[in-house]
Amino acid sequence: MKYLSIILGVLLLISFALASDIDGKWSGEITGAGMQIEFKFKAEGKTLTGFHIVNGTETAIKDGKIDGDKISFKVTLEGMGTFEHKGTISGDQIKMTYDDGSGQTGEIVVKKAK
Repeated sequence: MKYLSIILGVLLLISFALASDIDGKWSGEITGAGMQIEFKFKAEGKTLTGFHIVNGTETAIKDGKIDGDKISFKVTLEGMGTFEHKGTISGDQIKMTYDDGSGQTGEIVVKKAK
């Protein structure tokens, strides 16, 4: 039982370490669209907050969540609707997919700014 508690504690610390690695600015492009995109993320436990930035316009993300190396959040863009994002953190890169609920989907790859 003692070893199980130690293992669970270590796994919990690892999950918090992965989540904290997301803090900061990430930039890249929307695959196939040639459009640059940035995100500013902040992790607080399993909650993800921050901003989606395109052409200098910042839009707050909503319903942000972190589960280990997985993230999800929504962004509502004026005149374009709400886009649901899901991604996987891998070191200094995040690969995401987005879906606006009407069939418009795509992929975004961003890297952590240094």
